[in-house]
Amino acid sequence: MLRCAPGESPGVAMVGVHPLRSEAFELSNRSDFKLRVIVNRRTLDPTSSPLAALVVHIRTSRDVKGLTQAELGKLVGYSNVYISNVETGKQAPSLNFVKLCEAALGTDGSLELLWWSWKNGSLIPGFPEFAAKEREALAIRLFEIDMVPGILQHSDYSAAYESAPVRRGEATQEQADERLRLLSARQQLLDRTSVIHVVLDESALRRPIGGPAVMARQLKFLERLAARPGIVVQVAPYALGEERPFSHSVTLLTLPNRAMVGYTETLQRGFLEQDAEVVSAWAGKYDRLQVNARNQPDSLVAIREARKDFERYAT
Repeated sequence: MLRCAPGESPGVAMVGVHPLRSEAFELSNRSDFKLRVIVNRRTLDPTSSPLAALVVHIRTSRDVKGLTQAELGKLVGYSNVYISNVETGKQAPSLNFVKLCEAALGTDGSLELLWWSWKNGSLIPGFPEFAAKEREALAIRLFEIDMVPGILQHSDYSAAYESAPVRRGEATQEQADERLRLLSARQQLLDRTSVIHVVLDESALRRPIGGPAVMARQLKFLERLAARPGIVVQVAPYALGEERPFSHSVTLLTLPNRAMVGYTETLQRGFLEQDAEVVSAWAGKYDRLQVNARNQPDSLVAIREARKDFERYAT
């Protein structure tokens, strides 16, 4: 019979949980003797809350590494009881535990990102689940309408954008700072993802976020990013008019198993789309958008011209 370690509390259930199901797993000792044990394991719905997304990501990352709870516990200095309570939603994980798991499981910042999004509630519902998928993606395809996508933003541009909700009283400075920190973690994707393809509506080049000097730095930053292998930046011109296939920002992720998922947002929440037929239709629209947008050399000319215009206003 399993018991809590001294000083540890089983806590309270804090995340959306489906009915209990029995699941078999194997414990091995050094002589490779295998004892099959049947235990009750809660199945969490990662879309039910940011905390549920976090604990599911911890568990699946541990499974990918082939570690038992006890083996992970030895690596991070926590008992298997604590880890079990976290993974079944009975106890919320500490930031220290999450950071240690990050190092042990090689999740490249995604666990801490989910922890902060749960702790501060600084992200809209649906985004943490997308962020977890984004960290795994082999390829990312983006379409953005009126601003530069987050992972391609210069720090001054991001700071200017996040300062506006604070001035309007729609967010606290703490929430704005947290979103900036999370964005910085997401930008590691630029060094790790094999392919990032971005189509920007021309309005994203002209909307003066932060003023002329900030926009000039942002557009220069885009030019440098576009010179990297694996990053393609195109501009969808105003002239596309009604032929532009998307009316909302869209992201398509290609995952390690070659499955594709999509993501889009409303003002209230984000939506991670996993239905294969729906995502395939989005991908077809994105293909048409790529064809109708300016090619990369011509797009870089448009970006450079916009930058020079902002530089003239900044002086």
